[in-house]
Amino acid sequence: MLILATAAPVSALAQTSTVSTSQALLNRYCITCHNEKLNTAGLRLDQANLSKVAAEGEVWEKVVKKLRGGAMPPVGAPRPDKKDQNAMVAYLVTSLDGSAAAAPNPGHAPGLHRLNRAEYRNAIRDLLAVDVDEVSLPPDDSGFGFDNIGSVLSVSPLLMERYLSSARKISRTAVGEPLARADFRRYEISSMLDQQERMSDDLPFGSRGGAAIKHMFPLDGDYQFRIRLQRDAGTDIVRGLAESHEVDLRLDGNRLKLFSVGGPSAAAKPAKPGAVPEPADVSLVVRATVQAGSRAVAVTFPSQIMDAEGVIRPDQALASLSAPAVESILIEGPFESKGPGQTASRQKIFTCAPASSTNGEACARQILTQLARRAYRRPVNEDDIQLLLSLFRQGRERAGFQHGISEALRVILVNPNFLFRIESDRAIRSVQGAFPVSDLELASRLSFFLWSSIPDDELLALAEKGKLNEPGAVEKQARRMLADPRAEALVTNFAGQWLLLRSVKMAQPDRGEFPDFDGSLREAFQKELEMFFASMLREDRSLLDLLTADYTFVNERLAKHYGIARIYGSHFRRVKLTDENRWGLLGKAGILTATSYSSRTSPVQRGKWLLENLLATPPPPPPPNVPSLQERNDEGKILSMRQEMEKHRANPACAACHARMDPLGFALENFDAIGRWREASGPENLPVDSSGVLPSGSKFRGPAELSKLLAGDPELFAGAVTEKLLTYALGRGLEYYDATAVRKILRGAAASNFRWSSVIVGIVSSTPFRMRTQAEPAQVAAK
Repeated sequence: MLILATAAPVSALAQTSTVSTSQALLNRYCITCHNEKLNTAGLRLDQANLSKVAAEGEVWEKVVKKLRGGAMPPVGAPRPDKKDQNAMVAYLVTSLDGSAAAAPNPGHAPGLHRLNRAEYRNAIRDLLAVDVDEVSLPPDDSGFGFDNIGSVLSVSPLLMERYLSSARKISRTAVGEPLARADFRRYEISSMLDQQERMSDDLPFGSRGGAAIKHMFPLDGDYQFRIRLQRDAGTDIVRGLAESHEVDLRLDGNRLKLFSVGGPSAAAKPAKPGAVPEPADVSLVVRATVQAGSRAVAVTFPSQIMDAEGVIRPDQALASLSAPAVESILIEGPFESKGPGQTASRQKIFTCAPASSTNGEACARQILTQLARRAYRRPVNEDDIQLLLSLFRQGRERAGFQHGISEALRVILVNPNFLFRIESDRAIRSVQGAFPVSDLELASRLSFFLWSSIPDDELLALAEKGKLNEPGAVEKQARRMLADPRAEALVTNFAGQWLLLRSVKMAQPDRGEFPDFDGSLREAFQKELEMFFASMLREDRSLLDLLTADYTFVNERLAKHYGIARIYGSHFRRVKLTDENRWGLLGKAGILTATSYSSRTSPVQRGKWLLENLLATPPPPPPPNVPSLQERNDEGKILSMRQEMEKHRANPACAACHARMDPLGFALENFDAIGRWREASGPENLPVDSSGVLPSGSKFRGPAELSKLLAGDPELFAGAVTEKLLTYALGRGLEYYDATAVRKILRGAAASNFRWSSVIVGIVSSTPFRMRTQAEPAQVAAK
């Protein structure tokens, strides 16, 4: 039954009847454990008052969550009639939501919210058209499953030092200033990648191996490209050069040089006595003149050769596992710089030209005003501009107009107004309770939610005019922004953490157990999940399709892993799935791998992920000194995974949580630790038992039946997804009082069958997203 209760008032007679019935249910099924004496789960329902639900909101929200999730009463214990239970939940929800509508509580987010690495990188991209290497900044801490949580985004001396260093380099690159010396960047290609096939759609057809990268060339000038090939383990001997090969180096699709390596004629020249022979790839170097800007650099091996009759045929040497492979690409320069060039960065910055190379203050004011406005996400005042102009003047005196702009830009990039999202209480000290955030603050909330970046000109201009809080304005902007390519940030940042994409990238399955696993397959796992989730947003599908979608995206490598025939090449394409076990998220190898150990599956990890992310009912942390699994029984017989877990659950300290996690995890036990389907497991080839039961008591067998059960309760599943998305949107963990907002979002989205756009519009229109509460007096005084 779908319970999306309204906040309509309850008549006195109906309330009396419902309170009486609900109290009887509590007395019979709940208070036995949840009383002052036992205090099970810290919940004392014998002291709660059903007539005053709003006054004890935190208690009753816990009750609603447990009852809706089917977690209470526990499986095996007596349960009330479903109709009576639903009536009690509806009464509680109506009371809680009615109280929240009369006195909204949006919570209080930190007034300073530092940009995380992804947001910083995107903000620099949108402000200056410069790509920043995230590795140059320390990793961010995470909380509640995400790394954009304001309360955990601390600031350390190391981080500030990195910000200063980055600002200096970014400002010089963006402006196009001459460098003191040639710079370099080495791009490493993972040794786990199988370079026997075409590696990327950005590489030429009829090629294999290598890599395609984007490199920022700061100035017009000469640059040197050096290609290093992979060595035999523990040596400096380039592998795979018994036969001759060609190495193709391209810039923006145009060939810079075609090298030849290997073969009998390429034998090393005799070295002088005692001299070390040069590596075979020492000649893979070329210097070329390149125009400034972000450009595509590609290195690959042509995989087709032409015979004497002019017929193209495959290079037979490619069949060998010892064929050469690229290890790294080193780009150095510029040497003999020829000027800053016309880059996208300079076009963004230099919207005017100085009338005089020795002055140009009016032009500098225009440039710095527009840069600071976008960077600070608000109109700039005269104090802001005078500070920047003073820095501009100092820089201009040393090295001219452009250097002056570079110096002022460097300070913009380390200004707290850029590095932090600031929401101040100073202007509303007299306000009591909840109040709307300003239009400018709302614009930043919206852009960092959907784009992980700064507002664009349209959104910022609307906020500056005070029109963003007008009816329908936020919804219109949200729909526009979802259609923008920058909304890809929801895939990389929201789904990247919620669906474990970042964990997939780090997965290292045991090569002894899984010799077929390599970096190419790992990348395919990640690409599949990214494209699958992106299709959900792009096509504005229902949240429920995350569980039941009968399609996915594969290339030849992944299709072979899934047992899908007639898929060829490295290109990913959409395919219809005939095996229901592969439908939706539960059949995706990336998630299955990320929730496994390196050598075996983990029903506990998989079950825990399902509870936390698809049911929004996370288990408590494990107690200390949890015993490890026993792989054999007392007679020395090898146990199946289910039998090992049954012995583990015999420990009372483990039983309570595992009774909820393990059945969900066992539903996926037909998938091994890298997501391949199997009917048996273990050294003794024991049959897999994928049966289980939900906390509600519903039985299932295997991933297909579990997916259908979860999709059959749309409020529960859609509510879990909405909670995750709202947490990400707010940059804080949800509190009990946020449950009313989640229910309102779900009521609004139910009419469209929970389409992504409806849920997102509901979030950006919600009380916690549009409002905030006053800080404590001590906090305000400290500002």
